[in-house]
Amino acid sequence: MHSAIEAMLAKYHCRSEQDYINALKEIFQEIALLGLWRAKFYEKAAFYGGTALRILYGLDRFSEDLDFTLLKKNNRFDLKPYNQAIADELNSFGFQVTVDTKIKNIESTIESAFIKATTKKQLIIINAEPDIIDRIHKMHTIKIKMEVDTQPPGTVETEVKNIFLPIPFSVKTLTQSDLFAGKLHATLCRPWQKRVKGRDWYDLTWYVARNIPVNLKHLKDRLVQTHAWKKNIKFSREDLLKILADKINETDFKNAKADIIPFIKDKHAVDLWSKDFFLKLIQHIQIK
Repeated sequence: MHSAIEAMLAKYHCRSEQDYINALKEIFQEIALLGLWRAKFYEKAAFYGGTALRILYGLDRFSEDLDFTLLKKNNRFDLKPYNQAIADELNSFGFQVTVDTKIKNIESTIESAFIKATTKKQLIIINAEPDIIDRIHKMHTIKIKMEVDTQPPGTVETEVKNIFLPIPFSVKTLTQSDLFAGKLHATLCRPWQKRVKGRDWYDLTWYVARNIPVNLKHLKDRLVQTHAWKKNIKFSREDLLKILADKINETDFKNAKADIIPFIKDKHAVDLWSKDFFLKLIQHIQIK
């Protein structure tokens, strides 16, 4: 095992199958970010979403996907060269992965790709406990989705954050206020036909607890883009609280808890979740 990977793995204190899988996913994510840095991806795009909050700002839950937004709209953006940069980086550290662009069946402003690897092989590479390796099915796959928004609404504020393993490098990301705006947009507009995204509600609580103000202008731009608000109508904090309250009242928080539990260490962190809890919580949202 590469010494840098050994150092990255040490912070997870893995004991169970899920511990190892979560650790591998996050190590893959950070190495993918390094590959993108080498490929000068951050000259064109910024990192955002739950994984950005986890890796760069200390969110205490695991996250599955890598989400990015272009800094300027570009209908012709091609993800393929960056896929190769990610694959090359991961393979250079001894892992065996593929990175493939998702073929779109319908017209979309999102470019997607998947990082894939056979779980059992990667566990052998990192010298996981033999009994853990034996319990993993040979067909079990680690899969990380990567998405790039090629038509970002309005403008965003960015900053540069440093990551120190596997080598020191930097990542361009949205500021926390803009990240909060993106999270609120997802909470309000994400299609939930299959199941409630408890991760959205967990992250919302994280932002509010840390007094991070939301960039209301950026949130409005996102709502307008998805036809959830009209461009010529003012959008205020009161408007935000009203539509959030409507969303809370239609949300099944039992299902939301079930969604978030696999991604957090302290299962009691969501004991208080209910409609009443979130209706009170949103009253503490601050505006930038």
